[in-house]
Amino acid sequence: MPFAAPFLPILRDPPLLLAAGLLVLFGAHVASLAPYVSALAVTVFGLGDGAYSVVLMVASVVAVASSIGFGIIADQRANRRGVALATAVFLTIGTGLVPLAPRTPVFVLAHALLLPLSGSFFGQLFALARLAASLHPDPTRRAVLSTLRAMFALPWVLVLPVWALVFRAGAPVMLVYPVCLVLAVTILLCVWLWWPRDGATRWPDPKSGLTFRQSLREIWAPAILIRVLALGTIHGAITLYLVLIGLVFEAVPGRGAADTALYAGLTAGLEVPFMLALPLILGRVPQVKLIFAGAAIYAVHLAGLPFLAGTALVWVLPVFAAIGGAVVLTQPMAYLQDLMGDRPGAGASLMALQKLVGDAICATVFAAGVAVSGYGLTAATGAALSVIGAGALLLLDRRRR
Repeated sequence: MPFAAPFLPILRDPPLLLAAGLLVLFGAHVASLAPYVSALAVTVFGLGDGAYSVVLMVASVVAVASSIGFGIIADQRANRRGVALATAVFLTIGTGLVPLAPRTPVFVLAHALLLPLSGSFFGQLFALARLAASLHPDPTRRAVLSTLRAMFALPWVLVLPVWALVFRAGAPVMLVYPVCLVLAVTILLCVWLWWPRDGATRWPDPKSGLTFRQSLREIWAPAILIRVLALGTIHGAITLYLVLIGLVFEAVPGRGAADTALYAGLTAGLEVPFMLALPLILGRVPQVKLIFAGAAIYAVHLAGLPFLAGTALVWVLPVFAAIGGAVVLTQPMAYLQDLMGDRPGAGASLMALQKLVGDAICATVFAAGVAVSGYGLTAATGAALSVIGAGALLLLDRRRR
């Protein structure tokens, strides 16, 4: 069965199976928290739209700085287990502080510093997966990595409908924090018990031999950086969706947290089969053309969300979000990892840079959009920038060839 084929190498390979399990747990953590953070910041912790934009900017800088540092260190010393443990600890502490001390300064500390410090964990998971998958033939490797990204989306299908029912029953939105704390502790224990010991893996993982400055110079090469900037606009659209989804539904009479959970759950539920189907066309369509098509389709969902949120037509948009998301959530990652060759830590650093660019674009567009006109202009601007960035990447690679 074509859809089952990518799962077989994962089930037979313990490190890939660990990566899949951790991606499911981490995906459940993000799915439970991300759609509600913006609404909680404004409605529970009293932050205005401008103040929350500052939190987003600070979080982005912290996340990218730590991810680049962790990625370079992991390549230099080949100590990926230690880096994974450190980021899992930050995830656990950052998640646990908010329910233990639910005050505005604690919320800001968690979301501007501690949780961003854990952001490298996602990149380290894919560094582990890329190294483990290197023992497989190239077509299998590509299919496995795409399938693993689908594993991150899978919890959104299962978790968000549950949250929708819980919130409709009257539970407070703050309940997401203690649940996420249980997930974070489980992630930390799994890393401690089963992450492969450094220097004892079946795959080669030599030290990079580069100094910190040489590694930074490699990452900041113009040909690399301009592509990261182009892909960052696409990531900005994804981040902007997560920021707007809760606020848009909260602003519409008759909508609320349950509709947020349902919309995000439908989107993720449809993304998974499309992600699993991607290996059927990978190699047949040039990667940059696929990224451009995905960004254009995703833009329809983002731009339409504020305008259709009060109508029944809003429930059509998850189809566009899922088709476009299946591409823009997987292929830019693979593109960036391939740019850095056999240095998965540096590849994770590029993913962090892409996230920084995207988060900066998201924060800027959000602050300017809500100040000038509201959520409609904000969404439309983010959607347009993502398509422009994808078109620039297409032009850059065409010139390179």
